[in-house]
Amino acid sequence: MIKNSVKNYLLPFSICLVIALALYPNSSLNTEMYSTEGLDLNYNIKSDLAMSQGNDVAKSDIFTPHLGKSFEGFKEALAFKESRGDYFTVNTLGYLGKYQFGAETLKLIGIYNPNQFLYNPELQEKAFMANASRNKWILRKDIKRFDGKYIGGVKVTESGILAAAHLAGPGTVKKFLRSYGDYNLSDAYGSTVKYYMKKFSGYDTTIIKPNKKAKARI
Repeated sequence: MIKNSVKNYLLPFSICLVIALALYPNSSLNTEMYSTEGLDLNYNIKSDLAMSQGNDVAKSDIFTPHLGKSFEGFKEALAFKESRGDYFTVNTLGYLGKYQFGAETLKLIGIYNPNQFLYNPELQEKAFMANASRNKWILRKDIKRFDGKYIGGVKVTESGILAAAHLAGPGTVKKFLRSYGDYNLSDAYGSTVKYYMKKFSGYDTTIIKPNKKAKARI
């Protein structure tokens, strides 16, 4: 009984299928439509990215801005290293925002409300500039003295000095330079002054003007 019912159902369907293929040879029922012949399948993608999955893609460096050695490139490269460019993040040590500022550093540039700072991207950008200007004033003599020289195999540049000062403070950078690399402090996550000197070498930071009293104001 069941076999006869299935047979009675399939027979009309088969007849309809044959008729459809005859009337519409170029329809989606014709598998030749799906041929890839003549298509350009050479997509511009890294092989390691193509093989990666899930979080591996999110963690790769493919999302870093490609701004060359410009000042914007310097800012964004440093921000990506600090926080993946996230204005609203707080790390395990309490450092805040896109550039990972500590509360004490913020006070030096006139910011006394860390919570307000965290939710204000414009203020964070101004804080970065103010802190860099202040650091450049403190390190102005060291920049002049060491720029272009090599310490421990790393070429010293102004941008590398400023990046290292952002990491560890200008006083620590002075000690690194004047000890010719013997004093190479690292932060809680293992990043050293020397590493920042190398990673952020050669960017154009001439837009940053040395200013002893630089403040971040909206």
